[in-house]
Amino acid sequence: MADIIHRVGIKAPIAKVYAAIATVEGVAAWWSKQATGVSTPGGAIELVFKTVAGESVGVIKFEVMTLQPDKQVIWRFISGPQEWLTTHASFDLIQDGDYTIVLFGHRDWSEPGEFMAHCNMKWGTFLMSLKMLVESGQGRPSPDDVKIDNWN
Repeated sequence: MADIIHRVGIKAPIAKVYAAIATVEGVAAWWSKQATGVSTPGGAIELVFKTVAGESVGVIKFEVMTLQPDKQVIWRFISGPQEWLTTHASFDLIQDGDYTIVLFGHRDWSEPGEFMAHCNMKWGTFLMSLKMLVESGQGRPSPDDVKIDNWN
């Protein structure tokens, strides 16, 4: 198994960071503007990704597995890219002075490869979008995200 991991410091109270990760509205403000669903344990959230011109790029759906306020959020991917269907994402939150540290993992990939490398870079851009959202009030969710290659 292979994992994508990132660590990002966000200069904000932990509750504000948690709300941006643990709610549909928060996710829509940093990952995909088209986010719908229910953010409770056992609930599911669906994200639609489109180009700026409105062309469909893909859809991802995940089950909310864990919501521990100000501590942890875990999602299990239930539809989307085939490589994601055995994986889950975790966000562990730690307050360190003025910063909330987000320890992110997209875990249990069956094997590393080119698509995993693409996703690693995209997670980095979306985690920076999360940081921008919480620190300044404006993230860069899809379709306004940073484009890194010809796959998005």
